[in-house]
This record gives sequence, C-alpha cells and structure tokens, in this order.
Amino acid sequence: MDFGPDRWRVYRLAAREAGRAMRESTVWSLSRLSSAPVPTRLLFAPQDLRTADPTIATDIYSGFFAFSGRAITTGGRSPFAFAPPSRAWAEALYGFGWLRHLRAAGTALAQANARSLVDEFVTSKLGDRRIACSTEITARRLMSFISQSPLILEGADHAFYQRFLKIIGQHVRTLERQVRSGALPYQQLMAGIALCYAGLCCEGFDRNLRRASRLLARELERQILADGGHASRNPRIMVDLLFDLLPLRQMFASREVDTPDALLHAVDRLLPMVRLFRHGDGTLSHFNGMGVTAADHLATLLTYDDMRSQPIHHAPHSGYERLEAGRSLLVADVGAPPPRPLSQDAAAGCLSFEFSSAAQRIVVNCGTPTIAGPAIIQAARSTVAHSTASIDDVSSCQIVDKKGNWLQRRISAWVLRRMGPVVISAPERVTAERSEREHVQLLAASHDGYKARFGITHERRWQLAPKGNVLEGEDSFFSDGGRAGTVQAVIRFHLAPGIRASRAQGGRVVMLVLPNREAWQFSAAPVEAELEDSVFLATPEGMRRTEQIVLTVRPAETPTVRWRFERLARTFSPGEPQDQAPELI
Repeated sequence: MDFGPDRWRVYRLAAREAGRAMRESTVWSLSRLSSAPVPTRLLFAPQDLRTADPTIATDIYSGFFAFSGRAITTGGRSPFAFAPPSRAWAEALYGFGWLRHLRAAGTALAQANARSLVDEFVTSKLGDRRIACSTEITARRLMSFISQSPLILEGADHAFYQRFLKIIGQHVRTLERQVRSGALPYQQLMAGIALCYAGLCCEGFDRNLRRASRLLARELERQILADGGHASRNPRIMVDLLFDLLPLRQMFASREVDTPDALLHAVDRLLPMVRLFRHGDGTLSHFNGMGVTAADHLATLLTYDDMRSQPIHHAPHSGYERLEAGRSLLVADVGAPPPRPLSQDAAAGCLSFEFSSAAQRIVVNCGTPTIAGPAIIQAARSTVAHSTASIDDVSSCQIVDKKGNWLQRRISAWVLRRMGPVVISAPERVTAERSEREHVQLLAASHDGYKARFGITHERRWQLAPKGNVLEGEDSFFSDGGRAGTVQAVIRFHLAPGIRASRAQGGRVVMLVLPNREAWQFSAAPVEAELEDSVFLATPEGMRRTEQIVLTVRPAETPTVRWRFERLARTFSPGEPQDQAPELI
C-alpha cells in the first residue's frame, strides 16, 4: 500500500475501531454480572452436509493433525499445546469441524478420542485463545459440538453430559456478548446461525432462539444481495453459508418453528448464484478469495437445489456477469469492491475474467492459495494476479498493510489485528452493461481505480460469438492528463495449468493447445503478444507453474488494444509442431 494518499483512511478506520473496542470492553465488563445459560437437554443433532473421511480419524488418533496444507505430529501431547503453524490451521483445529471424520469412523475408539479432545480443549485453556475465541471460530465450534453431539456423548457418563451442556451455554453467552459489542458483519451472521443451531437443538433456549432468529434475519437481509450473492463478493463464503443454512432450514421445519422468511429467500437465491461461477469442469471461478473447489462438497450442495435451477447470467448487485455460447463460458468481475468490513478477502481484480471451453479452462485468475503465508496471499489479491489490465504494476485496490513510519506501522498492525487485511482504497465508479446483437453476446465495463493516481479510466469490452468459437475483446485507456503520458499498461491473460502455449507466425499470434488437445489461437492488435511465466495458486498441493499472455502498451500512444481467442478446426497431437497456418472454425 502506498501509505501517503491512504494514511488518513487508515487513521479514520483506526478511530472507528477504537470506538468499537471501547464498546466491547463495556459489554464484557457488564456481562460478568450474569451467568451463562445452561440448556436442560439436547433435543437432536442437525445433519452435517460436509463430506467426512473415516481414514482421517486414524490420523487424528495417532496424533497427526493435518489442516489447510499444514500438519503437526503431537507425539502423545495435546494438539492444543502446539503453536499453530498457520492461522488457517488454527481456525480448522479450534473450529472442531474435523469431528465429522471421527463420527464417520463409527468406532468406540473414535468416540472416546472425540470426547477426550473436546474435554481437553475446554478444561486446559491451551491453544491460541485470540483465534480460538474469535466470533467466527466460536460460532463454528458451537455448530460442530451440536452437530457431532451424538459422537461426543455416546458412552459418556452423566457428569460429562452436564459439563457438555455447560460448554454449550458458555458458547451461547460468548456469542451473544460479541454480537452486542459490535462484531463485524460476517461475524454477526455466523453468530446468528450458530445461536439458532443452539436454540433449535437445545431445550431451555426459547428466548435465545427468538433473539437469534431476529439477528439471523437482519444479517441475511443485509448481506445476501438481491441476486443471491454475498456482500463480500466471495464465492467461497456463498458455498460455506449454504452448508450451514440448509441444515438450519431443516431444523426449523423439524421443530415446527416458523422459519424466518430471510432464511428461505437466502437459500433460494444462493444456489443459482453459486451456479453462475461454475465452469464445465465443476469448479468455481477464482474471484475475491475463491481458491480450491471441493468438488464433492459442491455436488452435495447442488443436490439440495429442489428446482434444479439454471445459473443466473446477470448479477448486477454482486457485480458478476456470465456469457455462455456453445461449449464456451466466460465469467467476468464487473463490480466494485465490497464494503470495507467485508473486504478481508477482496481482490484487485476489477474487469478480470475466466474463460473455458467445455471442461477445459483456458483463461484463469491465479486464485487464492490453500498453502501460503500472508505475503503470497496478499500477492494473490493484486491486480497482476488477475486476467485484466494494470497500470505500472500497481493494483487497482490498496490493502492495509504494515508500511510507513513507526506510528503508521503500529496503527496499521492494530487495524490488521482488529479487522484483518481490508481494502483501504478502491475504484469508486464501476459500470457494466450487457446486450445482445444478432445472437452475439456483448459486455462492456469500466472502472476508475487508476484515475486518482494516474488519471486513467480502464474500459473493457467482450464479445462472444453465437457458437462460442470466438471471443473478441478490447481494452481502452481513457486519460485526463496527469501522469498518463509516462505510464505503462500491462494486460495479462493467465493460462490454466496444462495448456501448451507457443508464439507463431513471427509473434503475431499465440497458439494454445489444451490438455484435451483442443487448439485455440490468440491474436492481438496493434501490439505483439509475449509469453511469460505465471503461477496458478488454487491447487490442493499449493501452486502450479503455468504461463501468461502479456500485452504491453503506453496508453498515451496506444489507447486501445484489441484481442481475440478463436477455436481451431483441428486438434494437435502431442509433440506436433504448432507454428503453422491455422484453420479456423
């Protein structure tokens, strides 16, 4: 982040967080005067829709805890006694979602192991309590305890059962206290979901359920947009929410309690929106925090789509568009960044797109890595990691980070602890318009993310032919003077892993051979295309090397660049030379 022009935004953000911190302190002080509610008994356990693997239960019993690409071997010690190797690993451990694997094992040993680990975590006070006690992880842990209560309580004595009920009550009080103290929006939503789980599954929580239902309805109305997207614009959050909301909808029906209309509407809108991002290979597009798609999870969710709905193609509230013709599919990000409190995963990928042919990806964004440190994750959020244009390799969004003098670094570090790496400045005006002419689908969009710094507005146009065999595009850079005469625009098209790319016809075109040996040709004018190394980050193993097509221009001299992807009428065999005149279809 260039701290100069953005430092006052950080200062204002820090001032607001200071006010929220004071409110938290007051609420927590007053809450000491009341005791945690204790349910009289558990009524039932909701279904956990996420896929379970009983082989993982064996690993856990042997002391091998592998989450989010990191692993530790405990050697007989408590897993909570170790310093977490990454924040994602800690969130997975303290969220207790892995209990589903022990339940899938279905053995007395797995049951005893689960009960021991739950008891150990609650009574020992081990672990990184800052992460473990955060609102989102507390909510996730409460839902896991309730969903996996048959596993935890099977064979337990009465004393443990009573202790477990107290644990549920303590989690409920903690979440209600965090809601009153002004938790961030997504934390409020997760707290509302978890509190509804507790209110529906536990006897004696009727008043808590009424409060939780109001909270849930309020946050769903605020955060689930009219087209079904989440206000964070993150496809992964939409998937996660469905895994929590679908069982919750069933719980309301099972208890014969009036289901909040906001819950019913949210589920009905989320499912078609998830389909918008889905490519022919079954994975989701990589925008704003989306990484690896768990194909089995996604398939499970889509079976709950009662209407077998078609994907929506126009999502103006979420800022996404889908063009589909023949075997070809394009998904584009044409929206403004999300509100700052929901921007922890938002990327500077405005006007980026992904393009596929049947089950083969062609153009991708780099995606969010599963196994990576903060530096790589921040790089994955940059404009250069997306298939769009950047100016002087500067991102169109700036993210708060620890730069500047001593005071600025301290303030930024405090904001990061409180809110995470939120977007601090971004495009203020993003426009999008789609149309159709003689069965040709047209999409035009623009953003002003570079106007304040460079005096440049970026506009991109896409045109997909009726048969899907041709995708034409145009990038234009409109200048109002300033530094625009000295800057350089770089247009990137990151290629999916497995694509063989080679320059042909003296560099006028780039030949692309897909893993299924389908062939495409890329061309651009009035500039030549270059091939450079790239990396695809959204893989289970961490990352894969790939390539990118790069077009470089000076907007003052070449304000408009036209480019074109065209499918060839033939396929290439392995090892066959590609530098020859193509036959197009």
